[in-house]
Amino acid sequence: MYMRYNRITTKMNQMGGVPCIRGLRVPVATVVGMVADGMTQEEILHAYPDLEAEDIKQALLCAAEAVRERELPLAEGL
Repeated sequence: MYMRYNRITTKMNQMGGVPCIRGLRVPVATVVGMVADGMTQEEILHAYPDLEAEDIKQALLCAAEAVRERELPLAEGL
């Protein structure tokens, strides 16, 4: 079962076709990286005024789905 995203777009002629938020030049990976760096939702929305709270949520869901079906090389014994 695949999720449908109404806020994530991919366009080959924009940002090399990487998933972006609503056709903006804000890659999903950038938003996910900001969350991983510890930025709050408010800080992200302040840094990118064109984003909305739902964009952040959907970026995280999209990233989770992207790695769900992959085998990742994880370090053992940590």
